[in-house]
Amino acid sequence: MDIGQSIESCMTKYADFNGRASRSEFWWFFLFNILVSAAVDIICPDHRYTSLIQLALLLPDLAVGTRRLHDTGKSGWWQLLMLTGVGFVPLIVMWSVNSQSEQNEYGPQLAQAEGI
Repeated sequence: MDIGQSIESCMTKYADFNGRASRSEFWWFFLFNILVSAAVDIICPDHRYTSLIQLALLLPDLAVGTRRLHDTGKSGWWQLLMLTGVGFVPLIVMWSVNSQSEQNEYGPQLAQAEGI
């Protein structure tokens, strides 16, 4: 999956917390969030616009994060670790591990294999 497919998939599944997401889908959308926020911050140094963009992308970001955790066999509730401050580190590890190659409680395995 490339960045365009990832953005399309995540925006189509804007608030869909069901199913699974590949590593590439998650990380491309993660990069997209960073690039869009940085571009808006450079163009308009007023942080209100960056906050609005981040607020608009919050739901699809949480949804793809949940689907990514589902792909590794974990509950999306693990994202609550972000509220602790240091919980982002274990989440990065969880988002980075290989997908479960078989069907799990969150759905069937993803159709295409990843080269990441």
